Order: sequence, then structure tokens, then C-alpha cells
Amino acid sequence: MKNQKLTVVARIVAKPEHTALVKKELLKLIEITKSEEGCINYDLHQDNNHKNIFLFYENWTSWELWQNHMKMPHLAEYVKATEGAIEDFSLNEMTQVG
Repeated sequence: MKNQKLTVVARIVAKPEHTALVKKELLKLIEITKSEEGCINYDLHQDNNHKNIFLFYENWTSWELWQNHMKMPHLAEYVKATEGAIEDFSLNEMTQVG
């Protein structure tokens, strides 16, 4: 089952006073992640009414290659740069059913 395509939805809520910092750091992830093996798309969205809410919509060719992504140094750098700036974070691993 893990060899099939994986959709990941990550919801990042910045503390309002850190919205600009979090957005800047999230934007840094896009190009480098898109060049990773297995990345189909890695799209960042910002809520129109609540500017501190961000959503990544990602598709990967497999769970294993997404796991490789999760171990990349640029993600560790993002976590360090945004330490204390995130109010809430959730992540869903999903499979397309229709």
C-alpha cells in the first residue's frame, strides 16, 4: 500500500505576530522540495481571511519518497528558523479515492 501515490495536507498556523517570518521560511521550501525525487507537486496556500494560516498540498509518488523528504536538511532548517513561531501544526497522509 505504501508504494502507491501519497497526498499530504499540512496545515501550519503561525502565531499572528510571526506570520511574515513563517511565510518567508515556508516559501524557501518550495523550489528545493519540487526538485526532490518523487515530488509531483508541493503547493503552498495562504488563507484569504486568516493570513496566519498556511496549507501545503503535496503529492508524492510513494510514501517512502515522502519519508526521504521529511529527513531533508532544509526541513530541519525550517523547524529551527520557526521555533516558537508556530501556534498549531497538523499533517494528514491521504490516498485519493475517487
